[in-house]
Amino acid sequence: MTHIGSADAFAARFDVSRETLRRLEIYASLLDRWTRRINLVSAATLPDLWHRHFADSAQLLALGPRAGSWLDLGAGAGFPGLVIAILAPGLRVRLVESDQRKCAFLRRVSDETATPVDIIPDRIESLAPQHAAVVSARALAPLTQLLAHAEKHLAPDGIGLFPKGRTVHNEIAEAERAWRFRCRVRPSLTDPEAAIVETGAPARV
Repeated sequence: MTHIGSADAFAARFDVSRETLRRLEIYASLLDRWTRRINLVSAATLPDLWHRHFADSAQLLALGPRAGSWLDLGAGAGFPGLVIAILAPGLRVRLVESDQRKCAFLRRVSDETATPVDIIPDRIESLAPQHAAVVSARALAPLTQLLAHAEKHLAPDGIGLFPKGRTVHNEIAEAERAWRFRCRVRPSLTDPEAAIVETGAPARV
């Protein structure tokens, strides 16, 4: 695992254009300013933003399609969904976030980076089925609960992408009590103790 500690290191690792990198730099600047006023991310993670948040989000893109729709649940500060939108303009990215202040931040980044996204200021439980090609969620809920959201919002051939920490295998074992689902555990590029759970559309046991 190579530490991605700067914009240039990020650009080299993910092969992004100078224009795309500039959008991410604008995002980084806004995140730093807004985090001083509202709780977007832990301030302690900001010095390592390119690794902890941008690279951690960007690694999901290689696991999903480059076209279609991507639904990010509990988008918060935009990780991973807004990073995905900046990196893959061919995707239709929808960000679900119930906190109005965080929605205001997401709109500001979208505007200043000229990145089109659909921001849905609502609770996940209130959404109509979205039929998304990808459903993602980072640091939102246990896998059992995420699979309930995936059942409702994934297209039949869609995939769920859920970054998890060191308890990933315990979460999978717990989820298997309630769900039948195809599952692959992929290593994280940014944390040796983390993983990404890739699932197909689940069905209740």
